[in-house]
Amino acid sequence: MPLAPGDEELLEQDFPSTLESVDAAESRILEAAAKAGFDEDEQHRIGMAVRECMVNAVVHGNRYNRNKHVHVAVSVSNNVFRIRIRDEGEGFELEEVPDPLHENNLLRHSGRGLFLMGAFMDDLKVRKVEPHGTEVTLVKHVAPQE
Repeated sequence: MPLAPGDEELLEQDFPSTLESVDAAESRILEAAAKAGFDEDEQHRIGMAVRECMVNAVVHGNRYNRNKHVHVAVSVSNNVFRIRIRDEGEGFELEEVPDPLHENNLLRHSGRGLFLMGAFMDDLKVRKVEPHGTEVTLVKHVAPQE
């Protein structure tokens, strides 16, 4: 995944489509978050969002297919910490996901992970990628160092 001008790459790695990869990716991303200057509370929020995203990529995107990978890239630039997680699945459009807060969906599981990612991060973008897959971009603003 190409970096924007001025971005510092903190992590770029492919993970297999296993649940063990969820823990491994979360651990690596939290190391990058600590390096970027996030405190323990913010690291916890980032970790929860990453966990939800990685589970979605492994389970719903790649459907545990060992021939498919989850690509993770983390960069920081201008006080913006950016995590991009891309699966190799069929892809989906964000508008197709039911609103988990709608009264008809309160007991359904669909959409909760995306809702939580948005709650824990400052920005969330989801896009289909060609020829296949979904890329989720999670953004957290880094507080300026005093």
